[in-house]
Amino acid sequence: MAKIPATASADPKFVTATIHDQKLTRGAGGELHQPADGDTPVMTTAQGGPVADDQNSLRVGPRGPLVVDDFHFREKMFHFDHERIPERVVHARGYGAHGYFETYESCAKYTRADFLQRPGEKTPAFVRFSTVAGNKGSADLARDVRGFAVKIYTKEGNWDLVGNNIPVFFIQDAIKFPDLIHAAKQEPDRAFPQAQTAHDNFWDFISLTPESMNMIMWIMSDRTIPRSLRFMEGFGVHTFRFINDKDESTFVKFHWKPKLGLQSVAWNEAVKINGADPDFHRRDLWNAIQSGNFPEWELQVQLFDEVFADSFDFDVLDPTKIIPEEILKPVPIGRLVLDRMPDNFFAETEQVAFMTQNVPPGIDFSNDPLLQGRNFSYLDTQLKRLGGPNFTHLPINAPKCPMHNFQQDGHMAMRNPVGRTNYQPNSHGEGPRESPTRGYRHFASEEQGTKARLRPESFADHYSQARQFYISQTGPEQRHIASALTFELSKVEALVIRERMVAHLLNIDETLATTVAQKLGFKTIPKPADAAMPTRQDLDPSPALSIVERGPERFEGRKLGILVTDGVDAKLLEGLTDAITAEKGVVELIASKVGGVTASDGMLVEAQHMIDGGPSVLFDAVALLTSAAAIEDIVNEAAARDFVADAFQHCKFIGYDPSALPLLAKAGVADALDEGILALPGQEGPSAFVAELGKLRVWSREPSVKLGKASPSAT
Repeated sequence: MAKIPATASADPKFVTATIHDQKLTRGAGGELHQPADGDTPVMTTAQGGPVADDQNSLRVGPRGPLVVDDFHFREKMFHFDHERIPERVVHARGYGAHGYFETYESCAKYTRADFLQRPGEKTPAFVRFSTVAGNKGSADLARDVRGFAVKIYTKEGNWDLVGNNIPVFFIQDAIKFPDLIHAAKQEPDRAFPQAQTAHDNFWDFISLTPESMNMIMWIMSDRTIPRSLRFMEGFGVHTFRFINDKDESTFVKFHWKPKLGLQSVAWNEAVKINGADPDFHRRDLWNAIQSGNFPEWELQVQLFDEVFADSFDFDVLDPTKIIPEEILKPVPIGRLVLDRMPDNFFAETEQVAFMTQNVPPGIDFSNDPLLQGRNFSYLDTQLKRLGGPNFTHLPINAPKCPMHNFQQDGHMAMRNPVGRTNYQPNSHGEGPRESPTRGYRHFASEEQGTKARLRPESFADHYSQARQFYISQTGPEQRHIASALTFELSKVEALVIRERMVAHLLNIDETLATTVAQKLGFKTIPKPADAAMPTRQDLDPSPALSIVERGPERFEGRKLGILVTDGVDAKLLEGLTDAITAEKGVVELIASKVGGVTASDGMLVEAQHMIDGGPSVLFDAVALLTSAAAIEDIVNEAAARDFVADAFQHCKFIGYDPSALPLLAKAGVADALDEGILALPGQEGPSAFVAELGKLRVWSREPSVKLGKASPSAT
């Protein structure tokens, strides 16, 4: 593994670093410390004990495991886990579904995990998607990380892969998680803003935490405003281990790849969707499953050994880094299908308890310090949130394989050992016994080093992968990142925080930093932030990091909104509907009245939306099927004009009957016709229009409508 010249020992000699107005010290791993001075009180535990290091958890050696006697970490995480009653501290806004995991081929070479041994075997699963920062009542389309937590009920116990739709994270050590979430949540004196990070506390923390810069590029990208839960990736984030029958270890990183491809919405679009339907993602998942269009993901794994880990440019234990897919191609090992909604939201989606430490034999952990901390924290969280130690008795959490142990009593116990004996060893021959052959065995890794609060020196490069992510984006995606940063920082009142962030951006991309600074009205550009390691310029772009580069090129799973009037051409409407259905898409009709319209053949056609309640932001593409006799009835309706203008602004494809030209003119679009605005039925019929819809967006239109310009709303 690439090494950094040592600047600290087990007893770190911190080096001086300054970020504008803050006098800080920087540890060997690049982490920043704010030591108390004569006027600043010394941080203490709840028991009054002074704290020497609040940035790093206690571990064996700089890359070793967390140790149980870290009482400061234990107390800090314990208190954080118990802050919300009964709502989750994070990931409160969630939605779940049942399904199954189907194994492709035997993975016995790498793991003894039972459910990965037999091709074609289906194992029950439950998935909960969520936003992170918002409370239970917040809207679905907040700019936020999305939780992607999967519980697979294997024959040897539950496996919880508790991940996100982004493969990296803000922090490198779990001891900083309470600080991160405190900074991101509502400011405590005013209890707002809700479900957004566009405020001083969040950006103050981030601007003082250089390790967050890679994650900042991801969350300011379109990844954090997905079009649908069905159209986003999921990641295990951390490096785990596969262990086979010979107790041999292979490092593994987990990826969920959506069958329908990636897709996000524009920021202006997200703002309007939240107003039109704050349950947009929930409704989309519900409708897809209820209609039999079951969402599906492929589980792909990056497999590597110690030799690869040592040769990789970054530390595989650093949760703020990825292994680019162009360097290590993910291998498919199975698929996840969601085919059933819960019978009761509270009993299942709300009460489901995920814990990273839930792993079956054959899956083990690495020394990733964030993963080690999560393993320590989650049991504590569920104990408080669900009221006691017996939350595993709830059906949604209970394994579907037999359970045998001597655990008894406690709050809300629903089962207890039967008979006289409730301990072991015993001489009665009763009860279960451990099995050295079948039982869980941790990988016997050799650990050595001084027990101390350390940050690995190999974690110190905070900007290179952030730059790699940014240069891997297409032009429109880069503009969106700049616009998102501009909007978020425009809501920050403290100028010094804005300056700090621009100083960090200069270490990522000078054009990006200059663009944001100019939009924020900076008179001068600050100096680049102090960096523990210089930004590497030799990392190649990774096309796998771009949503647009990996577009689905098909309309399957998407929705066409058709605005209709009386006299609509019945044959054209039928042909367009059939063409969308053939592509496994969905058609919904919008009219002046939900009761519908009378088509050209005299038949009543029912609509799903009235114009005021069916804006174009709810659809992936739109069509205007009107008639010359009825067009004047809607031309002067503001909602109809907005329907067309928004679709144009959001770079969507627009199909139109020639009778709709007056509406295009009223919306200001008639003089801006481009390759994404197509007359229907056209020479090749509706199927030609539908074939174009797989492109999803007409990004060449964006500069003319300035979609990248920041728009005010809650993120």
